[in-house]
Amino acid sequence: MTLPSTPYQRFAYPVLRSLDAEAAHHHALTALQTLQRNSLALAILRQLYTVRHPRLERTLFGVRFANPVGVAAGFDKNGVAVEALAALGFGHIEVGTVTPRPQRGNERPRLVRLIRDEALINRLGFPNEGMHAIIPHLPPRGTRTFVLGINIGPNKTSVTAGRAIDDYLAALDYCAPVADYFAINISSPNTPGLRSLQQAQSLDDLLTSIFRHTSNERISTPIAVKLGPDLTRDDLCELVRVLMAHPVAAVIATNTTSSRPASLRDPLATESGGLSGRPLRDLATAVIRTISDASAGKLPVIGVGGVFSARDAHEKLEAGATLVQLYTGFVYIGPSTARRINEGLLSMKRIRQRDTKAVARSPLPQDG
Repeated sequence: MTLPSTPYQRFAYPVLRSLDAEAAHHHALTALQTLQRNSLALAILRQLYTVRHPRLERTLFGVRFANPVGVAAGFDKNGVAVEALAALGFGHIEVGTVTPRPQRGNERPRLVRLIRDEALINRLGFPNEGMHAIIPHLPPRGTRTFVLGINIGPNKTSVTAGRAIDDYLAALDYCAPVADYFAINISSPNTPGLRSLQQAQSLDDLLTSIFRHTSNERISTPIAVKLGPDLTRDDLCELVRVLMAHPVAAVIATNTTSSRPASLRDPLATESGGLSGRPLRDLATAVIRTISDASAGKLPVIGVGGVFSARDAHEKLEAGATLVQLYTGFVYIGPSTARRINEGLLSMKRIRQRDTKAVARSPLPQDG
């Protein structure tokens, strides 16, 4: 697919492309953060990029979303530019991954562009300022016009020491007053041992601890779980059974993949880390469809992976997603991404409506 010819593509992207990928990302976030301090600049951005229409609105776990297109976790890890991102037309922004304590992440270089494949490989390792520094950056509830999700995860040392659950609970406690929903990240390939939480028994133990804790602490914020794309169909169906045995509000599908499709053309494709972008599109959509089918549509899904266009978003909505998120598509296409996708969805004859509320569920019946 040829990327759209936009002012960003013609002028800004070539400059950013000449820089190291992480440095370019830092400069882009800094520019958004600067714009965010100027109320007139935000108003102009909203006028240029926001698309409002009743057909775009969604309701998920009792929360209203102005449109189905959001920014995935990883783009704004420290929550420094959420209002500027919302002014670019995104209906929700998910910040993080946020850990209880500050974390430097893995050694650089740790973010690689696969330009020929319209993809990224990252091995960042949850670099962030820590929850005590991040939460004060974020606008409080009642003052914002967008939905704010907080993606939380454990510090690397906690995973190594077997105390990951303690970190999730600490983050839930501290971030609850600000978050519209939480995303429990158990699927990053860049924290050793984290993906073991995607085993059915480990996930059941984690969710039992989380929901016992939130009940005791009277935390009512909806909780979603972010899964990876590299699970077998049988394992994924087993995880759906576990998720449906708990009051999980949604599944976010998917995180980046450790696999390397044979279709990759860029010589940097052998770099280690999680692959995102266009090569992940079909795999992520298949996972969404499996979750939707295995749960008979009762487990809401937020679809992530390879969303560059309205057609990509529509495919995920048709597969069973209620909302979509993107990161890599935004990097390649630029500020007009959300507007282009929302306008494209409106131009389609039918947008699948999947307004969903969190409900108590029972496990799926066992086969046989």
